[in-house]
Parts: sequence; structure tokens; C-alpha cells
Amino acid sequence: MRWRDDRLELIDQRRLPLEFEYVACVDAAQTAAAIRDMVVRGAPAIGCTAAFGVAVEAQRHAGAARMQFDAALHEAFRLLAASRPTAVNLFWAIERMRRCHAQTSGLSSREAAQALLNLAKQMHAEDIEINRAIGRHGAPLIADGASVMTHCNAGALATAGYGTALGVIRAARDAGKRISVIANETRPYLQGARLTAWEMVQEGIPVTLVTDNMAGHLMQQGRVDVIVVGADRIAANGDTANKIGTYTVAVLAQRHRIPFYVAAPLSTIDTAVADGNGIPIEERDAAEVTGFRGMRWAPDGVSVANPAFDVTPAALITGIITELGLVAQPDVAKIRALLER
Repeated sequence: MRWRDDRLELIDQRRLPLEFEYVACVDAAQTAAAIRDMVVRGAPAIGCTAAFGVAVEAQRHAGAARMQFDAALHEAFRLLAASRPTAVNLFWAIERMRRCHAQTSGLSSREAAQALLNLAKQMHAEDIEINRAIGRHGAPLIADGASVMTHCNAGALATAGYGTALGVIRAARDAGKRISVIANETRPYLQGARLTAWEMVQEGIPVTLVTDNMAGHLMQQGRVDVIVVGADRIAANGDTANKIGTYTVAVLAQRHRIPFYVAAPLSTIDTAVADGNGIPIEERDAAEVTGFRGMRWAPDGVSVANPAFDVTPAALITGIITELGLVAQPDVAKIRALLER
């Protein structure tokens, strides 16, 4: 994502890897639509996008009467909060922007708009540094010569830049380790096939693309050394919501005694949710399952379930890699201690 000429520009991830183009968002409604329609996805990227969505709306009303400005901002908060339900970074970012808005109550609308834009830019820069810190803490967990499996896309495209799970992989490569990646395709939206594979090719990191139902076979054959995935929300006890299919990979990893790590910033931890049962799971359009990009392969009249995420219990997670370090065998006490540092 980038800020240009008082507007937010987002790489249209729906078009990758065949086309590379930006979508411009000039108000909060367009930004919310971009989040909802998967122009942008990935929890940290959604958070940064929401912050810029508030900022772009503020710029539109800079110079307006303060009452009009405040009304526009409240509507922006509402629209953006309704865009997607699972990624907690969205709500974390909106809350930071709300607090900033409240703190500018004695300023002109133009001054308030600038303060909101400054905060959005700050959050964008912070996310990149946080991702790099996650990479530094995670790289030692990847052995030289390791084959690393990942599920969905938790790379630069899913963040402000660098990546969480793929940030760990990048950091291991940058440390001189000879590593390779196995990217699960991640049905039904194919984030692994379209995005993770594309990022690894751009980086020159050897990558093998497999369908999701090949993961267990590869583990059984000894071709997977470690698994690193991202997260959209982590409950207070360490239960983790990530792209649908992650739970299956975690169960298989435990069966084959393969370390299973989650890489995520502290902003993804939601202490208001006690465990995975409280994490809302987004149900997406049936058309994502019955076909893809205008091609239908399922019969008319078939019922479809399309949960976008599943929850991996903390008991299946070897460790959570954050910007402050590794939380091994996560539980309530360890996560509380991490957040109190």
C-alpha cells in the first residue's frame, strides 16, 4: 500500500499473479469495500488499510466545520468496522484512530485531519519494523537446509511490508540459511498459489506449490521440517484463528512431530476473547467454492459452506513468534506475561 496525492493506493491482490495494478481509494467507503472485496487481505495489512481509510476520509473533510468533520469520521469508523469480522487488527487500528480523533477535539478540522494522517503513516511504519522484529526472533527456529511449509499468505502482501510468517522465512534466508518453501494453495481463494508463491518467486526463494490435500503426504514422506503460519486473531489462551485449513495442517504436524509456529504481532492478540470459541468466523460467498473468476464447476442447487477461517487450539502450537520474542507452548499465563512486558 502507498499514500499518494491525498489518496490510498492498494495493490489489487485479486489480480495477482497475472496482473500487477493499484486500486485507488479516495474515501472510507471505497476503503471498506477494498477490505471486504479482498483487494487487500491479511490481518496487519487490513489494520493499516483501515487507518488510512480513516485518514483519507479526514482529508476529504479537512477545512469543513468541525461538526461536519466529526460526523464524517464517525461514519468512516462505522463503515470500516463492518468490512470484515475476524481480523482483530482491523478493530485495533480503528480504536487507535478513534482515540486520536477524540484527542483533536479542540483543533480545527484541518489540524485534526493532519493528525490522523500522521498516525496512519506512523502505524504503517511501525508495522514494517514489527514484522522485521518477528523475523529476527523467528529466524533461529529455522535450520539451515530446512523445508518450511506455510498456509495462506502472511508475507509483505498481508502486512505493511516484509511479512510475518514469510518475514521469518526472509530473515532466515538473509541470515545465510539455505531454505526452501512449500506453499499450500489455500483453497478456495488460492492465496498460497497466487500470492505466497508469487512473493517467493520475486524473492528468489525456492518454492514448491502443492494442493492443500497433499500436506499430510509430504509430512509423512519426511519432506517438511517446520511449519510457520500467520494469524488473524489470537485468543487470550493462545487459540489462533488463521485461514481455513490451518487447523488441519496443525493436526497433521502434531501427528508427524513437526514444529508448528504462528508468527504474529502483539496487535493480533485479543485478550477480550478467552479462547477460540469466542472468535467470530467469517462466512464468505458461496461463489468462491462453486467456481473461480467466472468459471463454475459445481452444479446449480448445491449447498455450500465457506468459512474463511478456522481455529487452531493452543495445544497444537509449538510457539507464537511476536516482535518481543517467542512464546513457547502458549497459554493464558504466558500470553499475559508477554503483554505485561
